Amino acid sequence: MSIGIAQMKQVIGLRGHVTNCIVYQDEQTIVYPAGSNIIIYNVDQKIQKFIPNTENSILTTMCVSQNKRYIAVAEKIANKPIVTIYDLHTLRKRKALSFNETTSHEIVSIAFSPDSKHLITQTGAPDWTLYYWSWEKSKIMAFAKVTANSQTNATVTQISFNPQDNSQICAIGNSILKMYRYADGILKNISSLKQETHNFISHTWLNDEKLIAGNDRAELFLVQNSEILMEYKLYDIKERERQSMLISSSNASTEETSKEVNLAENHSVTSIIQYSKGFIASCGRGRAFLYEKNDDKEFYRKTRELKIPADQASNDPTKTEDQVILSMCISPSEETLLAVTDWQQIYQLIFSNIDVGKSEHAEFEYMNYSYHHGAVTGVDVCIRKPIIATCSTDRSVRIWNFETGVLEIYREFSEEAFSIALHPSGLYVLVGFSDKLRLMNILIDDIKQFKEFTIRGCKECSFSNGGHLFAAVHGNVIQIYSTTNFENISNLKGHNGKVRQILWSNDDTKLISCGMDGAVYEWDTITGKRTGEYVLKNCSYTSVGMSPDAKNIYAVGSDRKLKEITDSQLDYNNTLEVYTPLIRSLEILREIEVEEDDVIPTTVGLSRSGRMLFVGTNKGALRSYKFPLTKPTEFQEHTGHTKAITRMKVSWNDEYAITSSEDGTIVLWKIQDKEGRAPKRDKETGWAEEILITKSDLEEKNQLMVELRNRVNELKTENEYQMRLKDMSSSDKIKELTEKFIQEMESLKTKNQVLKSEKEKSDAKHEQELANLYEKHNKELQDLESTNNQKLMMEYDKYQDLQTKTQKIQEDYERQLTEMEQSKEKAINEMQEHYENVIHKLNLQIEKLNAEKEQQTKEYEETKRQIEEDCDTEIIDIKTKYEQRLKAQIETNEKDKSEAKNYKNKNSKLVADAEEFKKKIEQLNLDIQKSNNMIASLKKDIEGSKKEIQERDDTIQDKEKRIYDLKKKNQELEKFKFVLDYKIKEQKKMVEPREMEIKDLKEEKTKMESELERFNKQNNQLDLINKEKDAKLEALQKELREERANKRKAELELKQIKTDIHNTVGFIQDPKVLKEKIKSMFTKHVHDDVTEAANVDQDIQKEYARQRDHLEKTVNSLKHKLVKDSEIHKSDNIRIMQENVTLIKEVNDLRRELKISRSRNQDLETALGISRKNAASTTEAIVQALHVHQGNHLIEEKQNELERIIEHQKQEIKRLRGTVEDLERRGSSRPTSTSQLPPMPMPVK
Repeated sequence: MSIGIAQMKQVIGLRGHVTNCIVYQDEQTIVYPAGSNIIIYNVDQKIQKFIPNTENSILTTMCVSQNKRYIAVAEKIANKPIVTIYDLHTLRKRKALSFNETTSHEIVSIAFSPDSKHLITQTGAPDWTLYYWSWEKSKIMAFAKVTANSQTNATVTQISFNPQDNSQICAIGNSILKMYRYADGILKNISSLKQETHNFISHTWLNDEKLIAGNDRAELFLVQNSEILMEYKLYDIKERERQSMLISSSNASTEETSKEVNLAENHSVTSIIQYSKGFIASCGRGRAFLYEKNDDKEFYRKTRELKIPADQASNDPTKTEDQVILSMCISPSEETLLAVTDWQQIYQLIFSNIDVGKSEHAEFEYMNYSYHHGAVTGVDVCIRKPIIATCSTDRSVRIWNFETGVLEIYREFSEEAFSIALHPSGLYVLVGFSDKLRLMNILIDDIKQFKEFTIRGCKECSFSNGGHLFAAVHGNVIQIYSTTNFENISNLKGHNGKVRQILWSNDDTKLISCGMDGAVYEWDTITGKRTGEYVLKNCSYTSVGMSPDAKNIYAVGSDRKLKEITDSQLDYNNTLEVYTPLIRSLEILREIEVEEDDVIPTTVGLSRSGRMLFVGTNKGALRSYKFPLTKPTEFQEHTGHTKAITRMKVSWNDEYAITSSEDGTIVLWKIQDKEGRAPKRDKETGWAEEILITKSDLEEKNQLMVELRNRVNELKTENEYQMRLKDMSSSDKIKELTEKFIQEMESLKTKNQVLKSEKEKSDAKHEQELANLYEKHNKELQDLESTNNQKLMMEYDKYQDLQTKTQKIQEDYERQLTEMEQSKEKAINEMQEHYENVIHKLNLQIEKLNAEKEQQTKEYEETKRQIEEDCDTEIIDIKTKYEQRLKAQIETNEKDKSEAKNYKNKNSKLVADAEEFKKKIEQLNLDIQKSNNMIASLKKDIEGSKKEIQERDDTIQDKEKRIYDLKKKNQELEKFKFVLDYKIKEQKKMVEPREMEIKDLKEEKTKMESELERFNKQNNQLDLINKEKDAKLEALQKELREERANKRKAELELKQIKTDIHNTVGFIQDPKVLKEKIKSMFTKHVHDDVTEAANVDQDIQKEYARQRDHLEKTVNSLKHKLVKDSEIHKSDNIRIMQENVTLIKEVNDLRRELKISRSRNQDLETALGISRKNAASTTEAIVQALHVHQGNHLIEEKQNELERIIEHQKQEIKRLRGTVEDLERRGSSRPTSTSQLPPMPMPVK
């Protein structure tokens, strides 16, 4: 089992509708898109390299950097734009820039900056946003929406950088010509075109001030500072349209007429490129115009018109002149101009081949050869020659050499070609046109028809492997013809739908066909009868393959499955004496389903050896399956096309696979099995080299050869005569020149003697001067050594003093660090005890609330039971009222219980945050320790640099000047530091990109600040929650007390009513006394305020609600005040962090100064020739030899400056410690929210 390996060798074709689709990398290499790849093509060596595009992407535009190292490719994936940057040297992806926030679906234009470090991208509709990228960091530096001032439907077509300025950008479009400048993270529109609006299509910069822009009316505008300096008319549009109408009226075909008219209406300036003499602009049908600088003025004049020539191989040669040039580029040496047209062709123009004075017109030529500009409908490969034949919807038939990748023969016809087949000998080709099937001879430089068959719209045809037969599809019938006498041998009928593919077996005894009706048939080509069938009606088969032994068939279709079909058991007719096989039923041996939902296999091909199986898909990918097929299946996918693969063929020697696609490209794949077994090729046989030529052509060529031979002889005799004349004249000139040179040599000899004597005199003079200078320099050197030795002794003494001071400072720092650690631990312990007490208090409050809740529940249950037993119907209403209140109270209690649980959870979270804050404090201590270690290392570096100081006066003076310059630079840097500090404060108020930059520069500061802020916010929130809970609890307690008082009052009244009722019942037999008793009981128990209380009860509820709203507003105002206080606290923290950053910067400056001093000492050591090994002995000798010294002001100033810096850092550390302790005291001394709000006043009646 093996998986075939497929590697792209060559892609034939082009994707011309990609913006800026062709670029020169160097003088011999061009870059352009083809299929699903970026092609890097060497023009001299004819070698292609490939950069694959992103899977399932649509390429929209591309751009190569100014240093020719990188290429940026803009793609559209699932309606989302993306820009991918590749390295043209390594062919690997460098960066991928994504647009997460844009609503646009594509990128319309991209451009690299002059230094190749930045990239600008312009998105399309609907937002039309210009992005400025630092592509190496994948970071958007700035962006701006590009809109027109006068129109709402304005579109942007192109953007570019100023060739001398990374910050200036030009954007053009419909009613748009704007200049932008990048500064301080903002893209600012600095100017716009002030004249009338135009629909600009393309532009280019001529220098750092001027640019040329073209619109859709064949007009060019020279622009400087957003003002039009000059306007150029490429041609008269009305005259061109009139000529186009005359041409269209002379055409017989209405289709050609409409095409000419549509092409005539296109007057857009599609491309403009700049070169040293001027610029080149393309516009209209197959035209480009060359403009050069005018000597009299700084403007330009049109010097030449470049056009695409007529194609003599075409059925209508003038049609090629109507192509529109979409993109152009010029070579670095400005020798070659390349142009890409809308017919997917690449043309070139070599300026050295243009005759300067003969004509104002010049013609392009194909760079290599022409490509298909329509979908490729047919492909076939030859057995005896390394050629393939292709046909396309562009009505052309082309013969290619698949080993060299060269187009050998090209012919265009008047009808569209649907299918093609090559004879095994490579001398004939069979082409199915829309009207007839034609058999043609492949001549040395042409394709000529010699037989045609009345088969209209033949979509499939094929020669047998022996070449004696060919089969052609006519609708749903397969017709087999003889190649020698062209007789129709048999008609194979059985398909109910169109036949999609036919395939001959190796011995030509079988023919396999598949069709849209879901049938796969096996035919006997000798008898013309069907011998096997497999039918699946709900599937439309598109391609079949066959094993070398013709036993297994491989088919793909619309059901997204790869089927392996094999023979079933034979059925025999026993009624005859001779057994004759009937139609066998083919059955599926294996079935492989494509897992992807949107992938449909379109073609299938099997190698001649039967070891490799390839499948083409509708996505343009070639899949190599592990063969024989297994489950689960294994395959490798290779992407080559952008649209569906229409045809696939494998060469007879199993070296190449050829695929064609609807995008008009042809890909040649180099194939071999996974074990690396290349196909065995018969070297003795080789490829056939025979060609066909007609007798008349041969006679014409022979006659032409005779004429040319005679012409050569005549030219030979004429040239010999001219050579003799030139020899005679040249011999005379040689004599004259010889005499002249001899005289000049004599004069030069005399001059040489004079100069030699003068040189000897000057040498003697210079030697004397050199000796004097040497003595003088030795004397000065001795004087300088004595003075420098004295200075060195002085510096050594100062070094000893500085060393004692640094030791004292180090001891002080260590003592302060130990004190700080003790204070930190004490503060942390106090904070932990404080929060544990808070948690304990909260737990006690929760238990108290639970006990009160249970007591209230018991009391309300008892009240309810007594009311149900004792009260009658009038008291039932009161019972209902109290039940409702009881239910509300129970719900409130449940709610309080849940809130208490939440409060307990938050307290536990607060404890965890306190532990986290403790860890942060420990991290701060470690950072302080690191800073102290750094200061100690700096001191050690200072000691080492002092020990290595040596002497030499000239070198010391140079170094002093250098240090003086560095001090000036240091002062400038301090000023710059002040400006930067101010900018940092301003940038905090700006948008998120600047905040992200500050966060990247101060990552540690941001983390500490965020943690402290989060801790403060949580404390504040907990305080607010405590206050709210206390207020609610107080209100509930007050309501509870009122309810209890009302309940007791109601119980007393009920007892009195019961007693009175009991006494009154005794007079039930005496109506008068009973009446008096009832009246007295009514006057006793019923008062006026009872009826009024019902009315007042609603007012009391309203008053309660009003007072509750008032209290909630008061709580909100307190919350706002607390937030303001926390913001003030936050600003103090930010100020402290900024001061820390300043200290870090000063430490870094000290590091740089120490590094400079170290390098200076090394230079001194090198100049004096003293190594580290003998440095100590040399120093002792110098100390003993020196007695007098002079002050070195530079080193004194440096030492004083270091002492001041160390003292300043010591004070700053003390101040920061005090600040941290103050913050900790604030955190530990903050009171808990245990106060209660005052009770709500009762409404006054």
